[in-house]
Amino acid sequence: MLEAMVDPSELAPERIRPLSRREYDRMVDLGMFEDEHVELLRGTVVTMSPQGEHHGGVVAWFSQRLTLALGMSRQVRPALPFAADEWSEPEPDVAVCTYDHGVHDHPTKTLLLIEVSQTSLRKDRGLKLQIYAKAGVPEYWIVDLTTLTVEVYTQPSPTGYASVQHLRDGDLLRPTQLPGVELPVAEIPR
Repeated sequence: MLEAMVDPSELAPERIRPLSRREYDRMVDLGMFEDEHVELLRGTVVTMSPQGEHHGGVVAWFSQRLTLALGMSRQVRPALPFAADEWSEPEPDVAVCTYDHGVHDHPTKTLLLIEVSQTSLRKDRGLKLQIYAKAGVPEYWIVDLTTLTVEVYTQPSPTGYASVQHLRDGDLLRPTQLPGVELPVAEIPR
């Protein structure tokens, strides 16, 4: 059994070498992570939590509702990679993008990212939020399955988001980059 990862301070003055997104993509292309659900966050390959039934149902609901609302005007990408920067390629639960990336490329720009979260709240509110803000993602939602609320982050900067709203039953989700789209929080599957 694998022991705990090395604490970087135990290696000083040496350091752990991060993987670039290009290296990671090449490893994926070679089938190195075929039986694993992983993503690249700040140069580190991170295993992802398995998706439970409730999580999967909520991801499907958002994907379907956004696809119906947007038609072919935008691309709705459930659980697919987002090329955030040279060192990060997270796989948000839902991404809404334009069609300006190549068919063989992961998008580097997005209009909205959604993470459906229960066991990954700490990572989604911390590391992923920082990666998305630094990448200039204009709007990021965390759907908290433990409280059935949605955290809406807008106004990204290199250090985080300047604005956060907490929406609950009775509120409408209105993506800032998708005029005319309205999703009632109360209709998110329970």
